[in-house]
Amino acid sequence: MLEKLHNLSPVMRRYLVIGISVYLFELVVIFVAGLFHASNLVAVGLSFWLGLIVSFGLQKIVTFRDRRLHHKVLIPQLVAYTLVVLFNFGFTLFVAHLLARSVTPFGARTLALTVTTLWNFYLYKTRIFQRGDSEYAKVVE
Repeated sequence: MLEKLHNLSPVMRRYLVIGISVYLFELVVIFVAGLFHASNLVAVGLSFWLGLIVSFGLQKIVTFRDRRLHHKVLIPQLVAYTLVVLFNFGFTLFVAHLLARSVTPFGARTLALTVTTLWNFYLYKTRIFQRGDSEYAKVVE
């Protein structure tokens, strides 16, 4: 498996490493929230939103090397990123509902995560964090 990971592009490797790292971060948030006697619902909600913020920053700056921080760039990116995440959430629930009688929740979540990971990478690379030199120059000026 490590050999297959090595064959991926550097951008895809960074994307996957950050995705896995943020997932682990979310698990830690759930655990810590539990130590403070938060309900499961609060713990998962907190981990979701903190993970969203951390993931956005890391994917933008580390994975796609997009260091534009001007509000004219950052706010539309954050809105688009959030909309993609919310769409993914709905898609995940749809897959879980559709496969409820034939696949375990873990299987449904894994399938949905695989699909969303692929289209997220495409959208992040080509739409959300993509920048042309002329677009960058306009924002910086």
